[in-house]
Amino acid sequence: MANFSDRLKELRKDKHLTQVNMASFLECTEQHYQRLEYGKVTPNANMIIKLADFFDVSADYLLGRSDNRDRL
Repeated sequence: MANFSDRLKELRKDKHLTQVNMASFLECTEQHYQRLEYGKVTPNANMIIKLADFFDVSADYLLGRSDNRDRL
């Protein structure tokens, strides 16, 4: 099963977004966003919820706990 950083990168690329786009959306620096994709930092709960809503996937999918993208 994939981990958070793998899923985040995959979802971003599926929407043809850049790391700069995502950093702007999350209101963080590009470097902080890169660290999220590289697995160097752990997102807080609010960020996980915001990303799951943005990508229209479940938090469990985003975190790599499920392969089911559907939100409950």
